[in-house]
Amino acid sequence: MSLKILIADDHALLRQGLRQLLGDENPDYEFVEVDGFNAASDALAADHADLLLIDLGMPDMCGAESLRKLRAAHPETKIAVLTGSDDRATILHCLGAGVHGFIVKSSPVAEILRAIRTIMAGGVYVAPSLAEVGSVHGLPVSAPTTDPGAASDLPATDIPRFTSRQREVLRLLAQGRSTKEIARTLDLGPGTVKIHLGAIFRALNAHNRTEAVVLASRLNL
Repeated sequence: MSLKILIADDHALLRQGLRQLLGDENPDYEFVEVDGFNAASDALAADHADLLLIDLGMPDMCGAESLRKLRAAHPETKIAVLTGSDDRATILHCLGAGVHGFIVKSSPVAEILRAIRTIMAGGVYVAPSLAEVGSVHGLPVSAPTTDPGAASDLPATDIPRFTSRQREVLRLLAQGRSTKEIARTLDLGPGTVKIHLGAIFRALNAHNRTEAVVLASRLNL
């Protein structure tokens, strides 16, 4: 798979290390490195990138709002957050801003490659270490920001790929189960279920539970 990947991180060692590791695994990948949000914006304005890997902790980043601006300006570019944090509120807010994935910086190369494949196939990837532990109490799942000009129905060539856990959550959602009921059935925390729901909504471009179920049914998911 030939991809142009933009890596935005203010730590040169991390950028170079990630580029080296991914390039060794897939020589077809093309890389561009930048050291901040403004530099990432300029790079995307100057030339297209298929995927942006971006660190939330850069000095000129304003969290989910910065991501929302990038999605609005460059809807054709997939965005994955590089993170060292497992803060669930941040994950939900960023999903609401339209990102396509969360990759832990310390992840093995195989997991990062799996994340990239999932994202480019139309899915939303949340690292298992982020999605399967902890909880976010009392946080609603944010409705994802609709891509400019995007329709609710997904074309057949852009059917999202879900993880096995996301499929389990979607199956129970289709049965009309509440977040608490899904959590009890799957032995998960309610906050963990909310993260999976947020990823499902984002992948389907759905604004609520009903729309997610209808879209999943049309796609035979």
